Amino acid sequence: MSILDRFKLEDQVAVVTGGGKGIGEGIAYGLAEAGADVVVVSRTTEQIARVAANIREMGRNALAITADISNYARVQEVVAEIEQTMGRLDCWVNNAGGGDGIPRTFMELPEEQWDVQLDLNLKAVWSGAQAASKVMKERGSGTIINISSILSHTAAPSNGPYTLAKTAVENFTQTLAAELAEFGIRVNAIAPGPVPTEVFVKFFEVEEKDLPELAVTLGIPLGRLGDPTDIAPAVVYLASDASSWMTGKTITIAGGL
Repeated sequence: MSILDRFKLEDQVAVVTGGGKGIGEGIAYGLAEAGADVVVVSRTTEQIARVAANIREMGRNALAITADISNYARVQEVVAEIEQTMGRLDCWVNNAGGGDGIPRTFMELPEEQWDVQLDLNLKAVWSGAQAASKVMKERGSGTIINISSILSHTAAPSNGPYTLAKTAVENFTQTLAAELAEFGIRVNAIAPGPVPTEVFVKFFEVEEKDLPELAVTLGIPLGRLGDPTDIAPAVVYLASDASSWMTGKTITIAGGL
């Protein structure tokens, strides 16, 4: 097997939560380009239907499932539907996350926003990983990839619950990797730096024309903000045999931050 063959994902079925836009959409296309059939999951039907159609045009099988991934019972239904429709489950990417883009200090934070942020950015990672790993255990193999954030490595004033949740995701990645290794399941994470998603732009109150200047303000050594296409190759690596001796680790992709 050549070195490039180890990155191929033919005959695999990969799931991307929050796969209808932004980083999730980029990940879905990257997995398809590497040969995987892809299931995109999101609350927004129109977005995931578009992404699935694009993947089919790439020559891969695709399935769009509308679901609120923070709903535990719904996650179980999603996994059952994937098994029934696709016949297998090899890779689960916990990408769904974010917030409403409104800066709040902890003193200003309403209880309901705390619950929403922790459910979306942490509980959804646990429920997705649990449901997927039960299927993977039966096959004796699989990969789980959690999308964290570079903010998990530092203080993030006015964005505390998100940062706290992402910090927990990285610790959870280590714990889950240790627990699932005996079943042939690898668990890793990626911590992206600033990528101008919809929520990111709202949080910083910037327009597209201001993004290059924002990259300078944020002190990114490589001089630009990230793009979803910067994250997808690392997901392909972690989903493939190329990373077969790697588990419990977080890769930071942040332009040098």
